[in-house]
Amino acid sequence: MFNFNFNNSFHNLSDDFYELCNPEKSIDPKLVIFNSDLANELNIDTALQYNPEYLTGNAILPGSKPAAHAYAGHQFGHFTMLGDGRAHVLGEHVTEHNERYDIQLKGSGRTIFSRSGDGRAAIGPMLREYIISEAMYHLGIPTTRSLAVSLTGDNVYRETSLPGAMLVRIAQSNLRVGTFEYAVRTEDKDNIKQLADYAIERHYPEIQDDQNRYLSLLNKVIEKQSKLIAQWQSVGFIHGVMNTDNMTISGETIDYGPCAFMDTYNPTTVFSSIDQYGRYAYNNQPSIALWNLTRFAETLIPLIDDDESTAIQYAETALNTYRDQYIQHYMHIFGQKIGIDHITQDDFQIVIDFLALLEKYEADYTGSFRKLATQQFTQLDIYNNEDVQEWYQRWLAFIQSTSNEQEAYTLMQSVNPAVIPRNHLVEEAVSDATMANDYTKLHQLIDAIHNPFSDNHDTQYLNPAPPNERIYQTYCGT
Repeated sequence: MFNFNFNNSFHNLSDDFYELCNPEKSIDPKLVIFNSDLANELNIDTALQYNPEYLTGNAILPGSKPAAHAYAGHQFGHFTMLGDGRAHVLGEHVTEHNERYDIQLKGSGRTIFSRSGDGRAAIGPMLREYIISEAMYHLGIPTTRSLAVSLTGDNVYRETSLPGAMLVRIAQSNLRVGTFEYAVRTEDKDNIKQLADYAIERHYPEIQDDQNRYLSLLNKVIEKQSKLIAQWQSVGFIHGVMNTDNMTISGETIDYGPCAFMDTYNPTTVFSSIDQYGRYAYNNQPSIALWNLTRFAETLIPLIDDDESTAIQYAETALNTYRDQYIQHYMHIFGQKIGIDHITQDDFQIVIDFLALLEKYEADYTGSFRKLATQQFTQLDIYNNEDVQEWYQRWLAFIQSTSNEQEAYTLMQSVNPAVIPRNHLVEEAVSDATMANDYTKLHQLIDAIHNPFSDNHDTQYLNPAPPNERIYQTYCGT
C-alpha cells in the first residue's frame, strides 16, 4: 500500500532494544504539510497525503510492526536510561535502490519509556523540525527528514493548551550513541556485540571483513561526525541539545528541539533556554562531539580487544584523530567560503581574521559571507571600518593571486547560502500556524529554504532580523 516496502531488521536484535506497541489513536487526524519531493525520492505514493489516518498511526500500514526503541544517554553530562517515550518506528522502508530508512511517528503516544510524559507533541515543535530539517537537507548537511505533519484533533498541555500534532520522520536509522550506552548496561552482555554487528551491516558493510571491524566502526563514526560538526559550524547552526542520545551512528543530524541559526557572529551564542551554562554553545559543539564520541568508544572497549588496556589504547588513538579530521574539514569548508578550494594552514589566518572582524562589529554571519560571494560586501555597514577595508583589500589581492577570480566567486556562491531559516521567520510561521491556523508564512518560508543558494527571493528571507526581532532564546516545547 502506497508503495511502502517494509522490512524490520531491527527486530532481529534482542527484544531488550524495543517494545512492540501501536501508536495511540488520534481523535481527528488532518494533514498540515506533506513532503511530496521526499515521498518521490523514497518511491512512496504521494496519495498517502490524502490518508492522514496512516500518517498518525490510526491505521497501520501493511508490513509495519510499530515499536518504541530503547536507548540511554548523557543529558547535559548526566547519564539517564531513556527510550522512545513519544515515538513509534513503523518499520524500515527499503527503496528500489535498496536504501533503508526508518519511518517514525513522533508525538504518537505513550510507551513503556514515557516515564511522566504524555507521549504527545504540540504543533509548534513539529513544524519547527519540519522547517529546520528541510533547510539542513537543502544546505547539503546530513539530516533526518520530515515526510509530513498532521494535526491529531487532540490538545496537549504545556504552559497552555496547544493543538496536538504528529510528525513523520525519515532517518537512515535511529541508532544513536545512546543506543550503545544502553546496550552495555543491559544484563545480556551479548547485546553490545549484536548491536555493533547490526550497525556495521546496516551502515558500514564495507568494513565487515576488516581485521578489527569494531575499531573500524569507531573510526567511521568519528569520520562522519567530524565532518558533520564542521558543516554545522559553516552555516552557524546551533543544535542546542547535543546529548549522546542525539548523536547518530549514521552521521545524520537528529532531534531538532531548541535549535537555531546565528544571526550576528558570536562564537559563544546559546539559544536554548535549558542550556543555562552554555554547554552546547556554538563554539563548544566540536569539543562536545568529541566528548560524545568518547562515550561511544567506551561502549566498544569489550569488542575492540580482549585485553582492556590494549582496547583502550586503540580507542584513544582513534579518538585522537578527531581533532585533525575536524580541523581539516573546517579549514576546507571555510576556505571555500572565502573562495579558496584548497586552503593551507599558513593561509588560513585570513579566515580567522575575517571571523574576528565579524565578531568585533557584530555583523550578520550569513549575510556577510553571502555579500562577499556576490561582490556586494563593500555595501555593508561593516565595510565603513578601516580594519575591515584593509582585510577586504588583502583578501581580494589574495584570491586574485591564487585562483581564477570568477571561479572563486562561483565557488563561494555555491557554499554560502543566501537563505537560512532565520529564527524570527521560523517563529512567525510557527506562531501563525499554532495560534491562527494560518500556514501561509510556513509554506512561503519552506519554498525559500528549498533554494538556499539563490538570491532570487523576497528581501525578508535575505536580510537579517531587525534588532528588536532577533530571537535570543528558544524552547524545546515538546
